[in-house]
Amino acid sequence: MCLAVPGKVLDIEERDGTRMATVDFGGVVKEVCLEYVPDLRVGEYAIVHVGFALQRLDEESARHTLALFEELGLLQEEFGDPWEAAAASRGGDGAVAAGAPAAEPADGVTEVNR
Repeated sequence: MCLAVPGKVLDIEERDGTRMATVDFGGVVKEVCLEYVPDLRVGEYAIVHVGFALQRLDEESARHTLALFEELGLLQEEFGDPWEAAAASRGGDGAVAAGAPAAEPADGVTEVNR
């Protein structure tokens, strides 16, 4: 699932002509593009979807939404380790036995050659 998650802007900088921010999503910190909300400032909250700030949000609403997401386990689902999640859904720990070759794709082409 891909959620639009509220986050607090910690830092803003211009990178290669694009306004970028470091945003805190209840303890998870990610880089976010601010091009859709160019007047957003440090300390403010925004709704973020797939790495783009889409809309300013008041602090009370942001905190309430983050608390609900946390309670429902949606923050872990959204920001958790994808390898860990895949291993858990398979019922394993995701480890490959020492010396065992990695599985090759059905088409015989390895990731290095793609």
